[in-house]
Amino acid sequence: MSGIETTDSPITGAAPGILRIGNASGFYGDRFDALREMLTGGPLDVLTGDYLAELTMLILGRDRQRDPAAGYAKTFLRQLEEGLGLAHERGVKIVANAGGLNPAGLAAAVRALAERVGVPVRVAHVEGDDLLARGDWGDGVLTANAYLGGAGIAACLRAGADIVVTGRVTDAALVTGPAAAHFGWASDDLDALAGAVVAGHVLECGTQATGGNYALFTDHDPRRLRHPGFPLAEIRADGTAVITKHPGTDGVVDLGTVTAQLLYETGGARYAGPDVTARLDTVRLTPDGPDRVRISGVRGEPPPPTLKVGLNRIGGWRNEVVFVLTGLDIEAKADLVRDQVTDALGNTPPAEVCWELARTDHDNAPTEETASALLRLVVRDSDPDRVGRAVSGAVVELALGSYPGFHVTAPPGKGAPYGVFESAYIDAAEVDHIAVLPDGERVGVPTPLRVRELEPVPDPVGDLPEPLPTGLATLPAPLGLIAGARSGDKGGDANVGVWARSEGAWRWLAHELTVDLFRQLIPESAELTVVRHVLPHLRALNFTVEGLLGEGVAAQARFDPQAKALGEWLRGRYAHLPEVLL
Repeated sequence: MSGIETTDSPITGAAPGILRIGNASGFYGDRFDALREMLTGGPLDVLTGDYLAELTMLILGRDRQRDPAAGYAKTFLRQLEEGLGLAHERGVKIVANAGGLNPAGLAAAVRALAERVGVPVRVAHVEGDDLLARGDWGDGVLTANAYLGGAGIAACLRAGADIVVTGRVTDAALVTGPAAAHFGWASDDLDALAGAVVAGHVLECGTQATGGNYALFTDHDPRRLRHPGFPLAEIRADGTAVITKHPGTDGVVDLGTVTAQLLYETGGARYAGPDVTARLDTVRLTPDGPDRVRISGVRGEPPPPTLKVGLNRIGGWRNEVVFVLTGLDIEAKADLVRDQVTDALGNTPPAEVCWELARTDHDNAPTEETASALLRLVVRDSDPDRVGRAVSGAVVELALGSYPGFHVTAPPGKGAPYGVFESAYIDAAEVDHIAVLPDGERVGVPTPLRVRELEPVPDPVGDLPEPLPTGLATLPAPLGLIAGARSGDKGGDANVGVWARSEGAWRWLAHELTVDLFRQLIPESAELTVVRHVLPHLRALNFTVEGLLGEGVAAQARFDPQAKALGEWLRGRYAHLPEVLL
């Protein structure tokens, strides 16, 4: 794929037939000590770090505006100060997308660090994802980055790199690249690549695969979940893998934790990427011993002919005020202050004015806080003055003339810019995917020879289990008693993955948790497009709710702007569940 031919693996310390890839970061700001913990906790061949998300690219874009030499994750450099020597001693390759908008700048900084600490390492980087200079993305775009695959990473490793830093690649590319380099996979080794994509997706969010943010956490000793270890994958030449963690570390790796992460921020059965389209409906998970789960059976298809491009722009200005309403007459107090603010804003209010009353109050409450409700005001406009002093002044001036007990959670501010995330698509052949090797040579990475337009997979009606017998007695009860869930965001859309805790629960979920019932349980989705995807081998359903998050996380259009707790809300909602399942 890379134009560099070699018969030997560039990852020389790996055990025969197995490549051990660990993860030490799931986002920019993840546990700082994780890199050292993973290097010292047990054997590894490759250590990856995922630092990029949609919001992160916006943050780095604003950094680059202030300083053209910035644009990468500085935390990564600080972690390397002690980790570089450890990795060199243990022969561990490091692959991270911490380069963000400036992978060349980060590579140069890593070389300077290596020279300063006296560690001889060969550094390479991958570039070509930054498409901002094309200039055809519309007004106000701050970042425009294509999601590249792992072939550039593989080329760097084959050329002898010890550290590879990239810009915007898919999260799974941090795993497919090293695996392809080690096992000699070509671009048409689709099943093997697809297996590595699934393993990479499980690893990418760090401790979410080892018990972090896990819906069924009460099934486990809470002491094991206080400081979960980061995950690693033992990958074989055919793409099968075992997900595990270093011995002696806290956390849990079981069918549930791996299933939860597999469903996170995915959609249908076809999980498309620049290297391969992995068929999630073919994934099979089996226990492989304590804290070990085997992934097998993954089938791959050619990738689509286009690459996704993530676009970030400044969408306007926003401000937020949270009023505290305490004790009696909560609704009347909310009505009064809403009317007062509306009058104060006059004939030129902000373009968008949103109110939401959260009834967090309790009757006869033992504390003032538990006697209080929260009334949230959010305003947005393209003019900063309309959300700044005009709003904060209107609120402050009400301090002695509004509802009894008037106060707010924080003093009103002058407003702040908010971002908007959008997706576009471009022909993969139009993107110059470049591997910059340790000696400075620039190698073009060709696109896969075979591509396939992405199509939805029909519902697997024949693979559904038999429904439960009719006429069973039911009780209204929380859905979470029979199912786990994990949710997340993709731009303005949210996804909620739901998996059954038992075979009986799966028989109920598969036939009863329809789109109509989902809309009833999640009223916010009632007027939106909701798509249900069925993954029988995982005993799981995946719901995509289009437009729930408005213009994406940076726009903060919703109380939970990344839909992180949407699945937990769903689990807390009552449905008529068969008594036999309870």
